[in-house]
Amino acid sequence: MKLIRNLNEMPIELRGGAVSIGNFDGVHQGHARIVETLRTQATTFGGPAIVFTFDPHPVRLLRPDAVPPPLTWSDRKAELIAELGVDGMIVYPTDENLLALTPQEFFHKIVVERLGARGMVEGPNFFFGKDRAGNIEVLRALCATNDVSLEVVPPLTMGSDYVSSSRIRRLIEAGEVGQAAEMLTRPYRIRGMVTHGAGRGAKLGFPTANIDAIDTILPGTGVYAGSAFFGNEQWPAAVNIGPNPTFGEDRLKVEAHLIGYSGSLYGQPLEVDFLTRVRETRPFASVDELTRQLKRDLDIAAEVARHRTSNG
Repeated sequence: MKLIRNLNEMPIELRGGAVSIGNFDGVHQGHARIVETLRTQATTFGGPAIVFTFDPHPVRLLRPDAVPPPLTWSDRKAELIAELGVDGMIVYPTDENLLALTPQEFFHKIVVERLGARGMVEGPNFFFGKDRAGNIEVLRALCATNDVSLEVVPPLTMGSDYVSSSRIRRLIEAGEVGQAAEMLTRPYRIRGMVTHGAGRGAKLGFPTANIDAIDTILPGTGVYAGSAFFGNEQWPAAVNIGPNPTFGEDRLKVEAHLIGYSGSLYGQPLEVDFLTRVRETRPFASVDELTRQLKRDLDIAAEVARHRTSNG
């Protein structure tokens, strides 16, 4: 997949195909269904399948106080979309000039002139142009006038509701990372830098990597089974999000114990997948009681990792 950040550098082989425009935050199963339709449409035209997204989210400029916490950072989003098999992804830099375009101007300047698109694939709740004045019916009319094929993919339903980034965001905030993973194309992941902590975990025999500078939404407080990634290495992990009430601390921290790893991670970037929530965060009556619980947490996290590996 080719990643494009400047439309002035758009290679000619990425023109004349099918495009889907949206934020694609989290890259969930609903997005995967859109991309599947996009690839089919592109094959019909004999052209490329292109995903067009924005960085930053337009709401960050329009209503910075109302911007939702992101589920993915740009490079991670590109990795996930590449796994879906598209030919190119455009990460368009959102600015005031873009936001000032009317729906008609946006369609002609971006879809027709820059992309030379022959087809589009969108969901029914697609909005575009200044003040989100363009909806799917406006798009349908513009596509018909300009001989661009349009396919509207109905929302994907899981359980009693649609799969959406906002629904996934709520699940993650509630600590329901397992349910969120069912709707995502990959388990939910965060990234950050490993910094020095109080060192209590190491004294108890469970050294942890304290993760700071996290730029996506955090799961709710609790202990989780997960996987940690740094460099080209992957390790099963138990992750604690929350304060340390046993020692009278109330500051929220993110700490990961990499099961079986013995090296130093200070100053390194670390990424963590969340697979399932093991338990809630709670105080313990003694350090011995806490230690026994930590051993149980690690056993569960290791078993979850083994199960995931054996099931692909």
